[in-house]
Amino acid sequence: MTTTADERLSFGSATGRWVLTATILGSGIASIDATVVGIALPAIGRSFDTGLQVLQWVVTAYTLTLAGLLLLAGALGDRYGRRRVFTFGVVWFAAASVLCGIAPDGWTLVAARALQGVGAALLTPGSLAILQASFRPEDRSRAIGAWSGLGGVATAIGPFLGGWLVGLGSSSWRLIFAINVPIAAAVVYLTWRHVPESRDEEASGRVDLVSGALITAGLIGVTYGLIEGQALGWTSAPVLAALVAGALLVAGFLWRQARLEHPMLPLGLFGSAQFTATNVVTFILYGALGGALFLLPIQLQQVAGYSPLEAGVSLLPLTVVMLLLSSRSGALAARIGPRLQMSLGPVVAGAGMALYARIDAGGSYLTEVLPAVLVLGLGLSITVAPLTSTALSSAPATHAGMASAVNNDVARAAGLIAVAVLPAAAGITAAAYASPGLLSAGFHRAVLICAALCVFAGGLAAVSIRNPRAEPKPPEEQPWRHCALDAPPASLTRAGAQAPGPRPPASAQS
Repeated sequence: MTTTADERLSFGSATGRWVLTATILGSGIASIDATVVGIALPAIGRSFDTGLQVLQWVVTAYTLTLAGLLLLAGALGDRYGRRRVFTFGVVWFAAASVLCGIAPDGWTLVAARALQGVGAALLTPGSLAILQASFRPEDRSRAIGAWSGLGGVATAIGPFLGGWLVGLGSSSWRLIFAINVPIAAAVVYLTWRHVPESRDEEASGRVDLVSGALITAGLIGVTYGLIEGQALGWTSAPVLAALVAGALLVAGFLWRQARLEHPMLPLGLFGSAQFTATNVVTFILYGALGGALFLLPIQLQQVAGYSPLEAGVSLLPLTVVMLLLSSRSGALAARIGPRLQMSLGPVVAGAGMALYARIDAGGSYLTEVLPAVLVLGLGLSITVAPLTSTALSSAPATHAGMASAVNNDVARAAGLIAVAVLPAAAGITAAAYASPGLLSAGFHRAVLICAALCVFAGGLAAVSIRNPRAEPKPPEEQPWRHCALDAPPASLTRAGAQAPGPRPPASAQS
């Protein structure tokens, strides 16, 4: 049954809480999986006796299909039902997780990870769009804020969980995929039992599968060229062919979107300068973050001598910082607008990444790792809520699934390209991966590159992001009350009063 405006849920209702739980758990398994694999990379390399190239593909194969299919998945959800597509994605993700867990070699694991990314693409935009469509406007941002905050915690817990599981034995890295199955079963049940169906009633025509194939194949070509360029040579025929073909396919995708009456990606979304600027900032910031967090667990384990569990635990303070500060950051953005935080936060995050350059073989956790983790966590806490809030609120409400998919896609594509490019840019070759000294020097260069990108993202936000124009507030609706969650409310209300509609931007995912 499709939800109507009169049937939308309140945040405090029992059904509303179950819907929130289902979407948090669903998106959480995809978020956790992305981070636990990072901690497991050295163990996977030892298990299959493979080097950096295969490990890059273990990460990028997942991100590749995720990024390549997010737009298609958003369109499928808007057209055929967000609950239906979300549920199918959860089931697909669980089945692919089983294949990852039983993979007999590195390249089979890469293929299974690509399949896992398909499931993640189907469930990721649906989880946020379900909340946007299911909750009434005055409660929508509270729901999305809870989703954002708890989802961010799930992502941060991933390294600890991965480290604990990997530390159980030589092949225990396979358990990081097995844990997805019972969680997925719970999500399917809760979704079937409690989540209302929703779709874009204005959608018409068929879903554009050709465009989905063009963008996915284009990303594959570009990624292959970027990863293999260092090994085969940047002027080698396979690398040049892959890069050129990938670029042409991506250009063909954009050309097709501009000509179709019902495109998979409405390019008109980018007619909003705010939407475009926010996604450019997202690309730069999440590219830097993705590249640094790909190399960090390898540096900690291969150079600093951390066990998988110690490497995972080392990132836990980031969780604490985000728990303490994200809600306050969201509330502040609701009062003053997103510009200041989107400008300052990336600079602080960049300072945290620069501090990672102090990690070497002989330093202690308290003097080298912890300061970097705390500063990075502070920067992300300042940035994430206003960034994602602005990305969603600057698009039309009828395109909730598509706006979510675009912003997710930008973040995932940024991480994909960073993992492919950053090792080569920092001089981390296959030989350097096998030498702790060379690996450490390359890691230091890499995190300084990432720090510079973060600072650039903050400067770009300062000149391109605008605060929404404040609306007059009737005296009877003051003082405003803000919910203590990781996002600004869509409608600010006085206790017991109902606001006439959304004022500041609605929140989105991290």
